[in-house]
Amino acid sequence: MISYLQADNIARRIGDHLLFENISLNVNKDDKIALIAVNGAGKSSLLDILAGRENPDGGSLSIKRDLRIAYLQQLPLLNESNRIIDELFCTDSELVRVIREYEKCLLSGTPEMLQVMIQSMDDHKAWDYEVAVKQILFKLKLTDLNAVIGTLSGGQKKRVALAKVLVEDSDLIILDEPTNHLDLDMIEWLEEYLIKSKKTLMMVTHDRYFLDRVCNVILELADNELYRYEGNYEYFLEKKQSREYSAKMNTEKAQNLLKTELEWMRRMPKARRHKAKSRIESFYDLKEKAANRPDEKSININVNISRMGSKILELKNICKAYGDKVVINDFTYLFNRFEKAGLIGRNGTGKTTLLNIITGLTEPDTGTVDRGETIVFGYYMQQGIEFDEDMTVIDAVKNIAERVMVSDGTVLSITQFMNYFLFPPEKQYTLIRKLSGGEKRRLYLLTVLMKNPNFLILDEPTNDLDILTLNVLEEYLAGFMGCVIVVSHDRYFMDKVVDHIFENKGDGVIKDFPGNYTQLRDKQQETERRVPAGKASKISDSDFAADNSGKKEKKQGLTFKEKREFEALSIEIQSLESEKNLIENEMSQGLLNPEDLYSKSKRHGEIMKILDDKEMRWLELSEK
Repeated sequence: MISYLQADNIARRIGDHLLFENISLNVNKDDKIALIAVNGAGKSSLLDILAGRENPDGGSLSIKRDLRIAYLQQLPLLNESNRIIDELFCTDSELVRVIREYEKCLLSGTPEMLQVMIQSMDDHKAWDYEVAVKQILFKLKLTDLNAVIGTLSGGQKKRVALAKVLVEDSDLIILDEPTNHLDLDMIEWLEEYLIKSKKTLMMVTHDRYFLDRVCNVILELADNELYRYEGNYEYFLEKKQSREYSAKMNTEKAQNLLKTELEWMRRMPKARRHKAKSRIESFYDLKEKAANRPDEKSININVNISRMGSKILELKNICKAYGDKVVINDFTYLFNRFEKAGLIGRNGTGKTTLLNIITGLTEPDTGTVDRGETIVFGYYMQQGIEFDEDMTVIDAVKNIAERVMVSDGTVLSITQFMNYFLFPPEKQYTLIRKLSGGEKRRLYLLTVLMKNPNFLILDEPTNDLDILTLNVLEEYLAGFMGCVIVVSHDRYFMDKVVDHIFENKGDGVIKDFPGNYTQLRDKQQETERRVPAGKASKISDSDFAADNSGKKEKKQGLTFKEKREFEALSIEIQSLESEKNLIENEMSQGLLNPEDLYSKSKRHGEIMKILDDKEMRWLELSEK
């Protein structure tokens, strides 16, 4: 077993706050490791240290000589002035360096230098690299390769950074929340990509299906100790339960022994106390063990909800477009009491627009929204809210309310209520700017729930929340006596919470499916297996897609003009590939004179650029 990286007794502090200390771990070749911990425990800080971006405050880190590490940070740093394609080639990778040198040589190099670079391209198998890069970009929905980084959204920037990490020539990939800002199709593709990858992997993720299917080692950072589990997420849950049960039994045993020892301490004559020094020392050790409560940190969300009348929400013939782009087309739906719906669809199809229309933040172009008089929305927005970073946590919450009523009618002070959300008194007076990203999201969730809503709308609530918070939020939503709409890329979360799915198919078409996400995917895959291969690109979903108004509408595919273009592209790409392979074969034989070599190399560069454009267009049409 080859050790890539070893950390011994490392520690990290932020000011006076200790994140962790005396943490030791190994990363071995072929490990696929997931790191699990509550928000604020220092997951991102630990990854920064392992990636060599930060130095530990104590302990040591040993990294294998010449180990190539690619690191996706939670907030990646990109060159805002670069184009997407430039950013991907802005790396220290040997493979990318060879490609850059080859391109320079094509413009100004001598025939002798060109021959050397052609051989280097062969040695590094670099001819197909750009095609592989563009295929990854296409899967991550980054089709405009000339777009400037500074003009992209936060989600697009994260996907550019992810693509950059995936294409790097690395031995170890470190990923901090890689599924954030990916839609469900992208996550499933990334899942398969990492499963098949031969690279060693370490990541932080809250996506439990992703974690379960990709990882073979789980590291849990809890109570300033690091526990290693050789198995997937399901195995981790079993062993964690056993460990916590054992710890609880040991604590109870220590408490019982402590009672006996306490009686002995009180009965023992003072004159003889010097003879029992070792027993007295054991007493204090026992007292410390008895005080250990491993299950003390838990969230118990039982917020009260406002009374809900019989009339909830009715959407009738809703339409919305931005210019020529239709995002909602003739959507009608009547919500019932206690309904829990999921809303899915690719990025940019209009999911957030629908939520904004429901809450009144956006007006539809046509159609009506009839909201019940008793409805109180609690809207957890994807972008969150802007807290004053120089305020303390408790002051930010007090700006909303001084007291909160919980489900049993008890009125709690803000200090008491914040304890439910793992904000103990010492944390409540922390400045917001010192909170981790996950702690800020938990604080935002607290501010939404404390308003006692009866209709919860959660737009990507799983981003940056730790698994403990997600588990408790799932339990809360399962028993929530109101309506819920959830937009999430977390399939596990959706499966546990929702009872039906609104699927935004694009072009404004929204379908209603009676079941959770896994049931929907199973149905789609069953349909794909039943439809003959020749028909699959033309018709799917049992040949028709039914919109929620009950009408039957044939699913859109390629237009006649696009079909002709698609067929022509297949022939053109094949012809260009053949010409490219022929040129590469001629150049690699070393029989060309300098003039022919230069001419062939120039033509090879032209073919690669033409192929890039045509393959990208072919991929776009093939998705239809």
